[in-house]
Amino acid sequence: MKLAVLAALFGSAAAFAPAQTGKATTALNAFESELGAQAPLGFFDPLGLLDDADQERFDRLRYVEIKHGRIAQLAFLGNIITRAGVHLPGNIDYAGDSFDSFPNGWAAISGPDAIPGAGLAQIVAFIGALELGVMKDVTGEAEFVGDFRNGALDFGWDSFDEETKLSKRAIELNNGRAAMMGILGLMVHEQLGGELPIVGPM
Repeated sequence: MKLAVLAALFGSAAAFAPAQTGKATTALNAFESELGAQAPLGFFDPLGLLDDADQERFDRLRYVEIKHGRIAQLAFLGNIITRAGVHLPGNIDYAGDSFDSFPNGWAAISGPDAIPGAGLAQIVAFIGALELGVMKDVTGEAEFVGDFRNGALDFGWDSFDEETKLSKRAIELNNGRAAMMGILGLMVHEQLGGELPIVGPM
């Protein structure tokens, strides 16, 4: 008991100790001005994944962040829309099961009323095909990490000035970060049960 009290005292005293102001590492200086290092956190790397990292390592982690952000945006939107009662018309299989006959959220994948295993395997195979053959820089024409236009899709991107392009990329990055937290929150709340505003019963 005395040891616990002593440890708590030292811990609370350390909170008021002056902050160590040493020189920032070269890696930190190299990436603190990158896209995504914005207010209020600035450059945020609490796990030290970029300690002594080079530009190639940073680009790989940024690619993964953008990809997961895009997937999370689709997942969050899909979760909200299906919970609102909007489903694809028609049947999901030849047995006559309609799209709206399956539950929403995680229960659609795992549970007594889940999509059959063969259907889930088709979804995984489709995502794998997209990952391996489509959603990547096939032609080598990418302007930045995560640019999958491959010289075919443009949607007016080339008509924007550099400042607008940077702003749109930052917006996508932040929306992806928010969506990753959002879908995680929805999955946790689904397991806890209850009801959420706008989303409804979990």
